[in-house]
Amino acid sequence: MLLLGLTGGIGSGKSTVSSALGDRGAVVIDADLVVRELQSPGGSVLAAMVAHFGEGILNTDGTLNRQAVADIVFNDTEELKALNAIVHPGVGAEIDRRIEEQRATDNVVILDVPLLIESKAYTTEGTIVIDTDPDIAVQRLVAHRGFTEADARARMARQATREERLAEADFVVPNNGTPDELEPHIAACWDWISSLHNTD
Repeated sequence: MLLLGLTGGIGSGKSTVSSALGDRGAVVIDADLVVRELQSPGGSVLAAMVAHFGEGILNTDGTLNRQAVADIVFNDTEELKALNAIVHPGVGAEIDRRIEEQRATDNVVILDVPLLIESKAYTTEGTIVIDTDPDIAVQRLVAHRGFTEADARARMARQATREERLAEADFVVPNNGTPDELEPHIAACWDWISSLHNTD
């Protein structure tokens, strides 16, 4: 197994790149997806969240009302700590389980984690950083994901800086333009991954 981390700031296009690498044959472990799975009805993390915060965080169909949770934890550091203490261990254990499943294979495994640099929770054989000009990332978040500019910038301020991420990068994928302009950079990234994989 070749385990590589993939990260980038919010709005950088991480999911686009990890999905394209998956199309080329990599096994992608997407931390955000793992969170969503464990927070879906029947998931262990959702059950623990309801036990702590009450049924007011559920929609009428039993799914998680993310806005209700955000309203509770946004201005309450103790409740935010409680949320993290519920979510992080469960998600971490599931990501570890998925990595272990791949350990004896010859697969390229891409660990797509938003706070890879900040958490230092995983030891990988290389780090791919999707690098986007912060102003362009803000424009994308406002245009495509319904953020206000202030909210987008506040989210960014809680993440590693562009410089901190680049300092940890073994391979940089620039993403300041269109999907068509991104494609050659993804191809170059896959060539780099293949060269590592072949010398393994």
